[in-house]
Amino acid sequence: MALLEVKNVTKSFMNEKKILVLDNISFEANEDEFLAIVGPSGCGKSTLLRIIAGLETPDFGKILFHGKPLLAPTLKITMVFQHFGLLPWKTLLENIELPLEIQGLGPKERRERAMRFVKDVGLEDFIDVYPHGLSGGMKQRVGIARALALEPEILLMDEPFSSLDALTAEVLRKEVLDIWNDKTNITNTFIMVTHSIEEAVFMADRVIVLSARPGKIIGDVEVEIPRPRMKHERDKKFFRIVDKIKTLITKHSSTVAR
Repeated sequence: MALLEVKNVTKSFMNEKKILVLDNISFEANEDEFLAIVGPSGCGKSTLLRIIAGLETPDFGKILFHGKPLLAPTLKITMVFQHFGLLPWKTLLENIELPLEIQGLGPKERRERAMRFVKDVGLEDFIDVYPHGLSGGMKQRVGIARALALEPEILLMDEPFSSLDALTAEVLRKEVLDIWNDKTNITNTFIMVTHSIEEAVFMADRVIVLSARPGKIIGDVEVEIPRPRMKHERDKKFFRIVDKIKTLITKHSSTVAR
């Protein structure tokens, strides 16, 4: 049985008229899997992630977690947002400890757990620094550590590297893969939304491809490339998969345009 099942999810929003955003989305995510979701801007990728997190309710369809309907947010599924969302009056360590405090952990246990994930993201020298003293890359590392500290079974990431410079993003991608690959961590299933097809192919085991709005699944592409992967012009297999996904999106866009 799959860890997570998205079944026939459909979602609309009301503006001046009803706008269909997601149309009959179905796929599964398994344990120890890194899944990426790509598609054109506005196709409902982030909305889909929020539905999986229990932060939005679909009009139709359902999310199954361990085979049971997910009806509300759960600490077993946490999310890293595109914007960092750190509290400016709390230090780096206090920001990571906050959800653990809300969860009811005592000071000693939450500090020990928070410090474990601070070390995972390489920020142990900055635990007393406030957010204004952190770079963008550091802030995103804090967001990742904060989500992982809850020890979820599934980590959702919404465009986690989009606001970072290219070099910082490249380093952080590799760090996230190291965390996912660390078998001592409870969290071993990652689902990431990204605009970058190359980023998706570099990181994921499978890439779910959505069409332009309303988002429909037009591809479920296996990335059968050994790790560690290289985004290098001589890696023909890597770019064949990138081109395959681009072609799926372009072909569907052309069909819709007609």
